[in-house]
Amino acid sequence: MTTPYGSILYFAVLFAFLAPIVIAGLLGKRMPVYNAFVTLVFIYMMFASNPIQAIALIVFVFWQLALVRLYFNYRQKSNHGGIFVLALILSILPLFIVKVQPLLAAHTTMIGFLGISYLTFKAAQMIMETRDGLIKELNSWDFINFLLFFPTLSSGPIDRFRRFKKEADAPIDPDKYANLLNRGIFLIFLGFLYKFIIAYLIQNNAITGLEYNLHHHVQFGWSLVGYMYAYSMYLFFDFAGYSAFAVGVSYLMGVQTPMNFNKPFASRNIKEFWNRWHMTLSFWFRDFVFMRLVFWMTKKKIFKSKFTVAYIAYFVNFLIMGMWHGLHWYYIVYGLYQATLIVGFDLFERWNKKKKFYPKNKVTNVIGIVITFQFVCFGFLIFSGILDKISF
Repeated sequence: MTTPYGSILYFAVLFAFLAPIVIAGLLGKRMPVYNAFVTLVFIYMMFASNPIQAIALIVFVFWQLALVRLYFNYRQKSNHGGIFVLALILSILPLFIVKVQPLLAAHTTMIGFLGISYLTFKAAQMIMETRDGLIKELNSWDFINFLLFFPTLSSGPIDRFRRFKKEADAPIDPDKYANLLNRGIFLIFLGFLYKFIIAYLIQNNAITGLEYNLHHHVQFGWSLVGYMYAYSMYLFFDFAGYSAFAVGVSYLMGVQTPMNFNKPFASRNIKEFWNRWHMTLSFWFRDFVFMRLVFWMTKKKIFKSKFTVAYIAYFVNFLIMGMWHGLHWYYIVYGLYQATLIVGFDLFERWNKKKKFYPKNKVTNVIGIVITFQFVCFGFLIFSGILDKISF
């Protein structure tokens, strides 16, 4: 299997195939048929060495297409909540099986493949927005084009169907595309800096040695603290580098895929952090889990206090987000930890509005950034799974 953005050879082949798209864009033209051909080529490269995953991907796409089409046709005539829930469950079912499978001591799954999580988010999003009446038209080609957009296939960022379709259908302005091309090239070079230089150096010069120390109890306390910060930096630069590649290549194809990171370690509080870190995932959960749960509990009048409703929704939201990464204890604890931070900060903010204990100024902004960074890094220490691998 060829890992997307994993080698110089991959980029050499990528740029060769993208050259006609770039030339056409500078001339103000789109090439939908050629784009589809390029998508097939790179999907083939990803799965050629693993035909089982390739077959799983094909079956998954037809499964999701059938579900979305059936529910869209049903939604034009009726809007029963039970049918909506059933369609959503069936859409998420393949991902659920993939996540549960490791607990069954099975080492392989017939339905898992690279990128299944992000494709499931896209498909489930289609069903939810169809329920909301936001998707007025559905063309199978548009859906498949959105679902299999190859720059973001394996690890996002997660785009929205209506935004993607509007841009993919719009004619290209040569001047605007030239700016998009420049920005895309910059992001690709930024990705090289982040992923292949900074993340590589952190992995080889810090994390590897610190892991050895932790496993052999060499200066255990300091090694654990060092690992916490090193892993946090590695996680950011590795994932932000990949995201920069994905967005940059999208730009070269004339699609402005949303950014995934916005200086997250400059966040002054944990709420701001989640508006800057893995933004497309964070906003997806906010819109399709948190807000819907808040709306449902408010409508059913389950709790009188709006704060109780919000806090319960935060815990459910981050618990699901943690479980989405995997059904290991450290992912679940990580989700609950983030929810605790969010709720704790909201309680502090409400208290501070009355007491005026903590003013907002440049000094407290810096203090907030430093404190938030510590809490975030400790969360990433939990997330890393290293605490499950070392002996205490």
